Amino acid sequence: MADLSDFKITGKWPAENPDIIQLYGLPTPNGVKVSIMLEETGLPYEAHLVDFAKDDQKSPEFLSLNPNGKIPAIIDPNGPDGQPIGLFESGAILLYLADKTGKFIPADPAARWETIAWLMWQMGGLGPMFGQLGFFNKFAGKEWEDKRPRDRYVEESKRLLGVLDARLDGRTWIMGDEYTIADIATLGWVRNLIGFYEAREIVGFDGFQNVAAWLDRGLARPAVQKGLTIPARAS
Repeated sequence: MADLSDFKITGKWPAENPDIIQLYGLPTPNGVKVSIMLEETGLPYEAHLVDFAKDDQKSPEFLSLNPNGKIPAIIDPNGPDGQPIGLFESGAILLYLADKTGKFIPADPAARWETIAWLMWQMGGLGPMFGQLGFFNKFAGKEWEDKRPRDRYVEESKRLLGVLDARLDGRTWIMGDEYTIADIATLGWVRNLIGFYEAREIVGFDGFQNVAAWLDRGLARPAVQKGLTIPARAS
């Protein structure tokens, strides 16, 4: 049985089965990237809810694994050279799991790097911009009289949707016929934009037909449907 006692986070979230991947997260657009990937790969894992309502992400135990205080994070007891490894940042975890399993990333070097480029595009552009739009469209920023910040993120979100729509023209997935971590990273954010963030109309989402069809294909995948609910939120 693996010894995870060096990871202080296990003091707050004990591992029932320390021999499998430990996932610490919440079903947010960033969090579900990893739960979907784990479901898609079939890797055994144990999910632990990091409850934002209780500021779990700010606890010393969580910060011991991710000093940045953001979800998701994982511990893999069977990391490189058979040694446990702790990881944070959703994109890094996706790359790690893709390399570990040889799934959802092309073997061809050129296609691999192109996939990574689209993953970085999501992490550096689409995710942060959609998140800012959510703040100004639904949350505290909604009450601000000055709508210039909101409008800035509306326009940038439209631009990014246009980039994705053009990329998907004639393609089933971002990389063509092959479903990859680029899709896994992006699906939850687009879903959130038009659902939880209530921005479907303001960004003219229905005009991006390639994106809409791609989102439907992604959400129809059983692993995506399951991963979107893991870890289960506190009732």
